[in-house]
Amino acid sequence: MVNTRKPIASLRWWIGGLLFASTVINYIDRQTLSLLAPYLKLDYHWTNSDYANIAIAFRVAYSIGQAACGRLIDRIGTRRGLTLTVTWYSLVSMLTSLASGFYSFATFRFLLGAGESANWPAAAKAVSEWFPKRERALATALFDSGSSIGAAVAPFIVLWIYFRWGWRPAFMIPGVLGFLWLIVWRWLYYPPEEHSRISQAELEMIVADKHESGAPQQGKPRPRWSDLLKLPQTWGVIIAKTSTDPVYFFIAEWFPIYLVAKGIELRSGLIAVWIPFVAADLGCFFGGYLSGYLIKRGWSLGAARKALIVWGGAGMTMLIPTIFTTNLYLIALLFAIATFTYAGFTTMANVLPSDLYYSESVASVSGLSGAGAGIGTIVAFKLIGYFSDTRQATGTHSFDPILIIAGLVPFVGMILVLLLVRNTEATNEGLVRRI
Repeated sequence: MVNTRKPIASLRWWIGGLLFASTVINYIDRQTLSLLAPYLKLDYHWTNSDYANIAIAFRVAYSIGQAACGRLIDRIGTRRGLTLTVTWYSLVSMLTSLASGFYSFATFRFLLGAGESANWPAAAKAVSEWFPKRERALATALFDSGSSIGAAVAPFIVLWIYFRWGWRPAFMIPGVLGFLWLIVWRWLYYPPEEHSRISQAELEMIVADKHESGAPQQGKPRPRWSDLLKLPQTWGVIIAKTSTDPVYFFIAEWFPIYLVAKGIELRSGLIAVWIPFVAADLGCFFGGYLSGYLIKRGWSLGAARKALIVWGGAGMTMLIPTIFTTNLYLIALLFAIATFTYAGFTTMANVLPSDLYYSESVASVSGLSGAGAGIGTIVAFKLIGYFSDTRQATGTHSFDPILIIAGLVPFVGMILVLLLVRNTEATNEGLVRRI
């Protein structure tokens, strides 16, 4: 292909920035309900279990959608896939302003989850297409950090709108952002081999890395889900997400309710709402940078990824000491440590599909891991709603069992990932890449 336009320097990082922006918008739309939940609970007389069921409606669609959208994006491509899904969830976010009670909120959250589920499989596929292996972790950290940035800025956007104009505009206005993003996406994103604005040097680097990593045999059929699920590496990727994401989603969607249960007024506790998400954002970049640095220092790809997984599994146990305090700043600090280390773990979980699998399977495996995380989150939310309601008489200790479990599950997941993600006979047969 001959470039007819002036190349854009480091085009792959502009692509990474666009994936980051998509994730930020995705999370602002997603966070709106959790931020307004303490007020909507009063307006509509919801219990914690009612709120859990509304949140679960999102997770059911999100779980199904992760697997289905991952497979779809492997078939139709990243550009077209994200165009369809961002249009869908931006429209649903705006239409949520028409909700009038429990069932309509649950319906709109289900539809939102179906659309938002494509973001991570699509971003993982884009990273595998555009970035060499030494940069994949940092590129993944870049787009994944959008979740914590989105969660951090959402309180200032959503609550500011709510206190001035009410909850309906707080759903409608953020939904516009996705349509603005789509204009830039349609203009900028193409696969590197088809892009008219990529420099020859950058294209040669990307193609050379793909050849170095090995390529599947030409004409070989696309692996089915059943083929992928026979591989221990696939289960390692699924467990990496399933053991960590439900904990983060608990923080993202229940934190305002948790703070109120701790006796902290939400306006005065705004610092605690955003600090853990800023910590998660820093943790994404720290994890992505450190993994790439270790590779440059001569560590194997697998060792560089697993070091951050160990770091995350150990660090998330810092949620457990929160049961002993009601101090806002200490709670914020302990949650920040947990989310900072979680971010390193989840960055590795997100980059593993592009490390282990060839391009035609990356979104499928990423989608399967997201589906596993979604199922885990549904179970977690159901238990959170039940235990927090039944333990209301314990006052500030109503969430204690939840925090203990949230600190232990990622540690167990860490051990299982270390055992499953390794070079096996499937590696020698060329079914997965060597790590």
